[in-house]
Amino acid sequence: MEEKNGKGQSNPSNSRRNFIKSASVAAAGFYIVPRHVLGGPGFVAPSDKLLIAGVGAGGKGGDDIRKFAEAGNAEIAFLCDVDDRQAKQNRELFPKAKYYKDWRELYDKESKHFDAVSVGTPDHTHAIIAFHAMKMGKHVYVQKPLTHDIHEAYMMGEAAKKYKVVTQMGDQGSSNDGIRTMKEWYEAGLIGEVHTVNCWTNRPVWPQGIKWPEGNPPVPAGLDWDLWLGTAPYRDYQDMVVPFNWRGWWDYGTGALGDMACHIVGPVFKVLDLGFPTEVNCSVSTPYVDNFKAGYFPDSAPLSSSVHFKYEGKKGEEIKLNWMDGGIQPERPEELGPNEIMGGRNDLGNGVIFEGTKGKMMCGVYGDDARLLPTSRNEGINVPQKYKRIPGQANGHYKQWIDACIAGHGQQEVDSPFVGYAVPLTQSILMGNLAIRSFNYREEVEGKIKYPGRGITLQWDGKNRRVTNFEPANQYVKLDYREGWPELKL
Repeated sequence: MEEKNGKGQSNPSNSRRNFIKSASVAAAGFYIVPRHVLGGPGFVAPSDKLLIAGVGAGGKGGDDIRKFAEAGNAEIAFLCDVDDRQAKQNRELFPKAKYYKDWRELYDKESKHFDAVSVGTPDHTHAIIAFHAMKMGKHVYVQKPLTHDIHEAYMMGEAAKKYKVVTQMGDQGSSNDGIRTMKEWYEAGLIGEVHTVNCWTNRPVWPQGIKWPEGNPPVPAGLDWDLWLGTAPYRDYQDMVVPFNWRGWWDYGTGALGDMACHIVGPVFKVLDLGFPTEVNCSVSTPYVDNFKAGYFPDSAPLSSSVHFKYEGKKGEEIKLNWMDGGIQPERPEELGPNEIMGGRNDLGNGVIFEGTKGKMMCGVYGDDARLLPTSRNEGINVPQKYKRIPGQANGHYKQWIDACIAGHGQQEVDSPFVGYAVPLTQSILMGNLAIRSFNYREEVEGKIKYPGRGITLQWDGKNRRVTNFEPANQYVKLDYREGWPELKL
């Protein structure tokens, strides 16, 4: 068990201090080799399965674990969760999987007994868990968004390259047919050159724009609160944070933008082959409390926001991408009939509209429900299929990763690899959060409160991962880890 100092900070035991050393030793001498390679040409072991350790055994992480088991060629060898309540269902479904509460203990004791790690924890612990798995030579599947801050995303990409492991981000909708269909339409010239993209969501569906709760309720039985906090600053337990509402708190989540943009902006990245934005600006909702005085809640993401990115296209053209959340939507296209649903018809309140020089196209979350505008253009479309479809679409996202892990690094493609896709997408999304947090950054000057981050555009130096014209924004590029938790180092 870990001890705590007077400030509530973790003082890891000797075995925990040694887990990084153990990981480094493992990385030096242990890499996953497919079993058929070990057996020689033509050999296929009857038990040739990917042995997976699932860190985060409840919620979406728990769902991922079940999807891996259903996909075939995988065995859930270990389960790990800081909250016994969340892990209950999968512990019953996979009784042979040994259970741990601390992922560091799992890595210390069992590194030779699993091939890959699925990370389905809150955003703030994605990177540290996955990074040290990669250092041991383990393949990793990490729920979206890939990381909590921009620096972590960069380090995840560097680790994936150095340790030569198979990586996949958990934006399963990227394996759906709709994205491929839109990319084929775009490359066939049906809407010309895209200059503007509007993206929107009805999230958050959890509390945001509020102050940190008061009181000090007891920690529920089965939850290791200090371990749940992980790299985040220590705070006393609050009921409204776990297991779901952490998404609205900056210390743990990434707000509506971080939660949904991988599913909504991700298709845009794939269709247009985007990279890093060159600049971003935003506006956010301002809560009013205490006799209509403007509220200031720096711990919480805003109730709604509108974020505007600029990208340089592959031909040097400027592409504008507008993001809206909290139920805000863009202007309705003139090409859309009054009773036609704007955005996705399967998940109302979310959508994407591509505006090109020759027309428009629209879709919902994951690129689903793709349509040209006006919708009459969808009759008789005859564009050859150019891109291979994934059997099972979203469910195939899991099997795709499993098969690639068994084949070995570089042998099979996956839809959301860290290098070339998940890292730049994540960094782009989190740059939007730089703008949102800068908007509410405040200073006291001569007794007056000022907000110097409002009304400006943040200029981004992608190579050096820095905002060049507003220094306070850079404090959010790399968030400090709590004492006792190691920095990400290759």
